[in-house]
Amino acid sequence: MKHVKAFAKAACVIAVAGAALTGCQTKLSQPTVSLARQVSYGDNKAVETVTNEFGSTDLQMIAEKMVGSLLEDPVLANRPTLTLGGVRNKTSEYIDTKSIMNSIQTALIKSRKVKFTRSADEMQQGVDELQRQNQSGLYKNEGKAKIGQMAAAKFALEGEIVSIVKQNANTKDVFYKMTLKLYDVQEGTIEWQDEKEIRKTSKR
Repeated sequence: MKHVKAFAKAACVIAVAGAALTGCQTKLSQPTVSLARQVSYGDNKAVETVTNEFGSTDLQMIAEKMVGSLLEDPVLANRPTLTLGGVRNKTSEYIDTKSIMNSIQTALIKSRKVKFTRSADEMQQGVDELQRQNQSGLYKNEGKAKIGQMAAAKFALEGEIVSIVKQNANTKDVFYKMTLKLYDVQEGTIEWQDEKEIRKTSKR
C-alpha cells in the first residue's frame, strides 16, 4: 500500500512539473513584440558634426572641389577617356576612398565632358561578360561584343589622402589633405593636379 501511495505521489509531481514546463514552452513560443526606434530623414547636404572623424560632409567637399577644378581645365577639351586609379589612405582611420572616387566619377560623367573605361577593380566583370558572349555559343554573331575592342584610357585619376591629428586634454584637431592627380597613361606625365584641405576641431 505504501508503494502505491509513493508511486501516486511521484506521478503527481511529474505531472505538475510537466504542466509547468508546458506552460513555460507556451510562453517562450509566443512572438516577441519590439518597438522600433523613431527614424527621421535629414538633409543629405547638411554639415555632419557628430564627430571630427572623416564623414559625409568631408567626402562631398572633396568631390565638389576636385570636379569643379578638373572641369575648368583644358585637358578635358576633347572629351578624353579616363580610368579610376587607386587612392592611398595614409590616415590613421578607415576611409572609404572608393566612395570618394565614385562621387567624383559620377559628377564627371554627368558633365558629358569625359568618358570612363572600367577600372582595374571592375575589369574582371567585363572580361567575364565578353567570354560569356563569345565562348558560350548562346549568342548570334550580329550584335555580339567582340574581344579586343575595348577603348583604352588616355588618362588615369590617382590620389592620396593624409591626416595630421593633434590633441590635448580638452581639444582634438584633425587636418585632412586630399591630393588628386590626372596622369597621361602613355607618357606618365601629370596633366592636372589639385588638393583639398579640411580642418576639424572638437572640444570637451
